[in-house]
Amino acid sequence: MTDTTQIFEPDGRAIPYIVEGDGPIGLVLIAEPGQDALGVVGHYLAEEAGFHIIRVGYRANVDAASTGDQADDVVAVIDELGLERTWVGGHGRGGTVARALVAAHPDRVNGLLLLGVEDEDIALAPVIPVLIVQGADDEVTPRANGESLQATAPERASVKNLDGAGHLFPLTHPVETAVIVEEYLDWD
Repeated sequence: MTDTTQIFEPDGRAIPYIVEGDGPIGLVLIAEPGQDALGVVGHYLAEEAGFHIIRVGYRANVDAASTGDQADDVVAVIDELGLERTWVGGHGRGGTVARALVAAHPDRVNGLLLLGVEDEDIALAPVIPVLIVQGADDEVTPRANGESLQATAPERASVKNLDGAGHLFPLTHPVETAVIVEEYLDWD
């Protein structure tokens, strides 16, 4: 597999993505628009944990695309790569896109990973396991957001907090974040 950016252009939409690793556990990661705090986390999970990581970016006119359109872009990349089922997750806005994707396509995913939960009215898809990771000092997506979402499905949603971590915890605490993800997904 490669770790260089590739571009998939369904219907003229240029969607960037990166593939790393080829392990048995697949995880699609969606960062926030304009930054990629998930690069080191994804690389660690591919190289050290042996996961199959796909990091999907945004089309050039991301501001004109709805959350549903952005989720459709991710599904297009998943289809292009021939993945039938995978874990899907994201950081901040990327997590909101992941939630929308899982709500629309629960049959396509093994579970949902949310890093820094936005306060959005998107219900968790039934049955799907959910891992929520929050920075304990996150002022952009406060840990209360993750705790409120977890309370809607306590039997299948878990919350982990990173002490001393703000909103960009995947960037400032990448190994700690990756280890939480690895330990949770390793049972899958």
